[in-house]
Amino acid sequence: MTEAERIIGTPDTPEAAGAEPEQDQTARPKGGRRIAVLFTVAAFAYALDLVSKMIVVAKLEHREAIHIVGDWLELSAIRNPGAAFGFGQAFTVIFTLIAVAVIVVIMRLARKLYSLPWAIALGLLLGGALGNLTDRIFRSPGVFKGHVVDFIAPKHFAVFNLADSAIVCGGILIVLLSFKGLDPDGTVHKD
Repeated sequence: MTEAERIIGTPDTPEAAGAEPEQDQTARPKGGRRIAVLFTVAAFAYALDLVSKMIVVAKLEHREAIHIVGDWLELSAIRNPGAAFGFGQAFTVIFTLIAVAVIVVIMRLARKLYSLPWAIALGLLLGGALGNLTDRIFRSPGVFKGHVVDFIAPKHFAVFNLADSAIVCGGILIVLLSFKGLDPDGTVHKD
């Protein structure tokens, strides 16, 4: 092809027909967006958390703890106004706003999500954040001040729930993916 043909375009090229030139396909990772995976994982984590809390409130609250592994692990229903280890009990509204911010950030990241591991990690974070946010909004003592239902009680550790577990697992996965150099858009960088 001559220089003139490349600039003007020949009748059989997309440029000549008024179409946009083809973009370099190596710029974007192969495979489609992983939004469906993100939302499926989030829905699964959220549903497990919601159902487990409903069972705990109905069957375990105001009752003796159930010992699962001797004294090392038990199920014991508590209402937690703060964060892990009961920290920040006076900051319930702030924890609610943090959960909302996490959800907004994840929704914005979803637009450029092409990595399956990142979709799983963000789905776990989203499902966990939604689970605890639901408690903060709908449980007593009131909207944005609700206490989270926690029930998994390992010996010498904080009592937590399945939403907390999803958040921690998602966070650990994000740290591992970052160390491996995998970005949410599917690109890998070596630093």
